[in-house]
Amino acid sequence: MKKGYTVRKYNEPVKRYCQTLSLKNNPELIAEYRRIHSRAEAWPEIRAGIRSVGILEMEIYILGSTLFMIVETPLDFDWDEAMARLACLPRQQEWEEHVARFQECAPSSTSSEKWKMMERMFYLYDD
Repeated sequence: MKKGYTVRKYNEPVKRYCQTLSLKNNPELIAEYRRIHSRAEAWPEIRAGIRSVGILEMEIYILGSTLFMIVETPLDFDWDEAMARLACLPRQQEWEEHVARFQECAPSSTSSEKWKMMERMFYLYDD
């Protein structure tokens, strides 16, 4: 059965960024990656850092070994500036090195180097 996901409403318009990342195609590693991203296991410093740079919401979806991330931000959000700030926050580099063992990337990659920004090519255009 397919299920939908509730979308948070904001009192202001938001921007949405969509990105993708490939994991190593290993079921045991993927299961561990899912576990360390659970509410109980995700590092609180990482969640706090994401919010501190202005990100309102972040969701990661998985299909096989492919991840799809949706990030919602205020309209005046500057992606490059926020990612530069995020990379310098406490434990962020440690987290990136920790999760790199699951990902198809170099171990020293920053989050913005790992995740590939997607381009929107369709939406239900206003008539």
